[in-house]
This record gives sequence, C-alpha cells and structure tokens, in this order.
Amino acid sequence: MNKPQRIAVCGVLVLSSYVVGFAQSPSVPSVTESPSENPLYLKVRLSDAVKVSKLHSADNVEGVLAQSVYSGDHELFPAGSHVHLIVSRLERRRRARNDHWPWVVQLFTPRHENSPAFQVGNILLPSGAEVPLKVSVLSVANSMEIEAGAKSSHTNATSGSTIALEAFEPTESLPQRDLTHALVDGQTTVAAGTQGKIVLLRDLSASKSRPGDTFQARLVEPVRVGSVVALPEGTLFQGKVEKNTPPRWLSRPGSLLVTFTGITLPGSSDVHPVQAAVAGAEIDRRSHTRIDPEGHMRGERPGAFWMVVNAGVAGGLAKEVDDATQLIVEAIVSTATDVSTGGGARIVGICASSLFMITRHGRDVVLPRFTEMKITFVRPASLAAIEPVSNAPRNDPVR
Repeated sequence: MNKPQRIAVCGVLVLSSYVVGFAQSPSVPSVTESPSENPLYLKVRLSDAVKVSKLHSADNVEGVLAQSVYSGDHELFPAGSHVHLIVSRLERRRRARNDHWPWVVQLFTPRHENSPAFQVGNILLPSGAEVPLKVSVLSVANSMEIEAGAKSSHTNATSGSTIALEAFEPTESLPQRDLTHALVDGQTTVAAGTQGKIVLLRDLSASKSRPGDTFQARLVEPVRVGSVVALPEGTLFQGKVEKNTPPRWLSRPGSLLVTFTGITLPGSSDVHPVQAAVAGAEIDRRSHTRIDPEGHMRGERPGAFWMVVNAGVAGGLAKEVDDATQLIVEAIVSTATDVSTGGGARIVGICASSLFMITRHGRDVVLPRFTEMKITFVRPASLAAIEPVSNAPRNDPVR
C-alpha cells in the first residue's frame, strides 16, 4: 500500500471514529394508542429453563401468572395460575433500546431479534377448569423492580423472563363484566399514599421526552378503599412530563420526572383531577436507573466496565490519529520525518482521545412502552358518582 492510500485509509478511520463517537442514540418512536375491544392484561413468568431467544414455531411454553388478572372490578384469574402457550410463529422485532452497554458495544449489537408470537393461550384455574384465550404479545422482558428511595437500582430481581400479553375474554367462559362502581354516599375518596399498578401506553425517556409531553397509562389492578373498588382495572391515567435532563458530556446521566394529573374511568369520558407520582417501576435488570423519594428517575453514573471500554477506545483513537497526523504532515512537507513529526502528532492524538472521553454521554432513563409502574397518590382524590354501566365498550387501550 503506497503512502496516498495509507493516508486515505487512516483518514476514513479517523472520520468514522468521530462520526460514531458523536452520534446520538436512536430516537424513541412515538406510539399512538389505539383501542382494542375488551382486552385483558396478562403477565406470565416463565421458568429459568425457558430461553425466549431459543424458541421455535410450535414449541410449547409453560409459565405462571405473575399477578392476578382483572376485568373491571372482578378478579378473573389468580396469581400463580398455570399458563400454557404454543408458539405460532417467530417475529423479527426491533430490540428495545437500552444503555446498559457503552456505545461501542451497542454498535456491534444486533438491532433486531426474533420474538415468539402466540395466538392461543390456556389458563388452568385452581378448580381444574381450563380457559382458552386469544392472545398476542405486548413485550418480552428480563426485568427487575426498583422502588422509590432505594439506594441501589438492583432490587427485587425476578427469576426468568416475563411475557406481557394482551388477551380477549371469551364471554361464554368468564363472568359477565360489570363496571358498576360501589360508591359511598355517591362519592369515594382515595387517600394520599394509596398505591396503584399501571402500564405505560407509550415510550418515555430522558433523552427524547420533553417537559409538557402528555401520555397515558392503564390501571391493571383495581384500587380499593376498604372493601369498595374506587378505581377499577382499565382506568386510564393521564400523565405529563414535568422535567427531563438528557444524558450529557463527561458521562453525566439523564433524569426524568413525570406526574399523573387525571383519570378516566371505564365507560366514562369524564376526566377526574388527581395528583400522583412514580413509586416504582419494572425495568430491564441490566439497566442502571434509580428513583428518589420524590419520584424523580435518574440514571446512575457509568461503572468500571463502561469506563474501561471507553478508555480502550480512546487509546485506540489516539494511536490512529497519531499515525494519520504523521502521514498527512509527511505527505505535505517533503522534508518531514517520523522523528520531527512524532511529538506534534502525539499531542494531536492525545487531544482527540481527550475530546472523545469528554463528549461521552452518561446513562439514559429509558421506559419502553408497556413498562409496569407503581404510582402513589400524593393528595386525596375525590371521585363523583357516575351512572352504573354494564357490559359497556372499553376505551382503555392495551395496545
């Protein structure tokens, strides 16, 4: 390889390093909620022996319900019920974005992965009866729970993968749904400190979400006041992004603060004002996110592995820039030698590697669509009585 060719190759390497180094993370796609008729939310925990990435069409998958399944104010299937699924086909899905690896590792990570699709699932009730359901996959995760105020993000790690499913209830097999709410004296009050479990209906992140952005979440378990169901499953929560800080230079992490300002009961279009904050979330167990007591979600600072990988890339970049600078100077100045250009080229290489390290962004806060979250009512919420509704169409989308 002659000298001009070496110069061209080194120039391409340097340019590629800078382009990759300054590239931002891919955008979080905006998801529009679309209604579906009478959906149920099922969360199935698979055993450790089941490897989702190794499944094939027609494989049998066994698991248990990680939490009870509700329809309105009825519990349809108790937690721990056995679930049998059959893989109908494999779908190629875009891999969920996560920042648990440095960018240089993500560069070589496949952007898509094979995910199993199911059409029919069977749930074995404690009575021995088997209930067939039409199902579709919402998400597949290997997650852990984080709680507000916990010092470490690695708390309550679950065993095995979990699959979130949308299911459609067979009316001939299940109790008739009844969305009538038992309100005391026409009104009930949800006390401050009451918690609820919701699932997000769109993506959120510290890097892409902006203050004022609105989103929706769906209640997946009824909220009770004593023996009264104040908020049935399917209640829609209206959320708003209050504050965000994108990941910044010097490996400073991002942060995200969201609140919930209103609710819409199933079968109603009225929005009742509430004030609720994030109390916990289920996230990828490799993520590094924590929640402070005020519900502010923050990325943790990069760990030792993160820094070692980036330092290695910085060292390689310094060497390439050093060599490229020498070749360029020697090509321009006919009297230049390796000895005369070595010192200046080394300085240029050190500057390039230092710039690379300075411009490294910290960890993001990423909440994919269908992330499960716990919320806490910050203030008491009084709900006015509504007209009883029975078997009404639902306006609470899962998908």
